[in-house]
Amino acid sequence: MTQPAYRPRLIILILLTAVSTLSLNMFTPSLANIAADFEASWAMVNIAIAGYLAVVALLQLFVGPLSDRYGRRPVLLVSLVVFVVASFGCLMATTIESFLVFRMFQTTVYAGWVLSMAMVRDTSDQREAATLISLISMAMAIAPMMGPLIGGSLDLFFGWRANFALYLGLGAFLLLVCMIDLKETNHSRSSSISQQWRSYPELLGAGRYWGYVMCQSFSVGAFYIFIGGAPLVATAVFGFSAAKLGLIIGSITAGFAFGAFLSSRLTKGYPLINLIISGRVLASAGLGCGLIHVLSGVVTPWTVFGATLFVGIGNGLTVPSCSSGYMSVIPRLAGSAAGLAGTMAVATGALLTWISGTMLTAENGAYMLLGFMLASSFSGLVAILIVRQLERRKPNQT
Repeated sequence: MTQPAYRPRLIILILLTAVSTLSLNMFTPSLANIAADFEASWAMVNIAIAGYLAVVALLQLFVGPLSDRYGRRPVLLVSLVVFVVASFGCLMATTIESFLVFRMFQTTVYAGWVLSMAMVRDTSDQREAATLISLISMAMAIAPMMGPLIGGSLDLFFGWRANFALYLGLGAFLLLVCMIDLKETNHSRSSSISQQWRSYPELLGAGRYWGYVMCQSFSVGAFYIFIGGAPLVATAVFGFSAAKLGLIIGSITAGFAFGAFLSSRLTKGYPLINLIISGRVLASAGLGCGLIHVLSGVVTPWTVFGATLFVGIGNGLTVPSCSSGYMSVIPRLAGSAAGLAGTMAVATGALLTWISGTMLTAENGAYMLLGFMLASSFSGLVAILIVRQLERRKPNQT
């Protein structure tokens, strides 16, 4: 496979991914102050998070296909322009309604993550793409850990609007860098939107594509279940303080960063499908051991949160190779593949979080949390084993 001479700088793709992630949670320590400043209810202010995720899920359905048709660079530049304008709008907002409207437009920055994945696949073969995505994925783990700390500090010293001043600066910087340094990587664009739509049944009908997508969705779903249920278990079962809760939540993302690092080192020597399976087995085995201990009456922070740490490590091994896998099924539709996969991951995570949230209580929280996470992780293992069977029948040609 002959690759284009031009490849985007890895640091640009990492920054695009990091800012996309920071846009979700950096300002969360300021939610109470935002509510007080606008004299708004908590339910209204929470739309800045829940509504944001919903719009992100929808946005990804359009960003990928548009980039397959018109190119990665123009779609990314337009998205960054909208993000910059929206950040300025949030910064200057005088009512909660105007703040939330501009906040929803900030979702366009997530094009940075979707298109970074697509640009990697445009310019790399499947194995090399998995290595690069592993490195980029580390930004997705580190940024959420650093974001609230940065945002909380900005709020403490300068007020909540300082978060959006930083968003504005980061967006403007990325826009300038991409205008100067980033070139187009999609050289197999369709001639019209209608032609592209006619290509979608080929992607949507590919069993291997859906196997990779569902593996990633259930893998990430276990993380979403943890984020939704860990605060209840940590506080109601173990009486942890907010500081300890932060460490617990940070542990799974640290595990993901470690797993992604391992993935970047192992993709050159091992089949990608084996790395994905290893990640699913590791996550399921760790959760299974923890659940056995908890059901046996050994309910300690180590048996619960030591087990969930394996989800982070397992996802770090799984997600990069899954991403490379689903974008490699039909490379000319890599943007569409990445966008739809992102939407599926968010939607699946939201559904699993809602289901588990309705069933977790202070009394059953420890074993129910591990049980739901195990069910999700094991479902990911089943999905990737199906992919392996399909690839044995029809080997991947990319």
